[in-house]
Amino acid sequence: MSLYPPQPWNLTADARVSVWRVPPSQLPALPDGVSPLLVAGQASVFTAWIDYTPPGQLSYHELLAAVSIKARRVSCTITEIWVDSEASLAGGRELWAIPKDLAALDFTGGRTFTATAATADDWIATAAFTRRAGLPLRLPTSFEVVQERDGLLRTPVGAKISPRPASADWSFNPEGPLGYLAGRRPVASLELPSSTLRFGA
Repeated sequence: MSLYPPQPWNLTADARVSVWRVPPSQLPALPDGVSPLLVAGQASVFTAWIDYTPPGQLSYHELLAAVSIKARRVSCTITEIWVDSEASLAGGRELWAIPKDLAALDFTGGRTFTATAATADDWIATAAFTRRAGLPLRLPTSFEVVQERDGLLRTPVGAKISPRPASADWSFNPEGPLGYLAGRRPVASLELPSSTLRFGA
């Protein structure tokens, strides 16, 4: 019996996202044949803390970093990702070639959301998000996640989100896998409460 459900995964999530501008020379390795989408000579990196909850098919916590890439439609490639679920790790790797690893992820809610991520060896990142006033809009969106497996594997993602502005204070272990973001400030941050996602075909 499989650890994880077949695709597509239908998930419910509370997400906190920040956007970073990074020189392409400082990005982590991307799949062969993939180029970052540059704006004014800078790449866009998205980092997100995601709390997957019922009634979605799986419940777990996640920290990820993804780079916006050149493609025919809105696309990204996930360069680093940690979860606290064996089922999510196995499914992400086997279904979509997403390089998930395990970590201890601790979230606290309230008006200010805080999060920490660490492996058995060292800490990865911490963050605090504080929501700002904004109109509650419900928007559909779609994109592709592009990973490397016998060439490029393109996975469709559909979502309904309610983006709300937030301020965010991040800290990254400068010697860790997200160290290329250490000392930088995000150009934008959002809360995406009660999002619904359809991941995969």
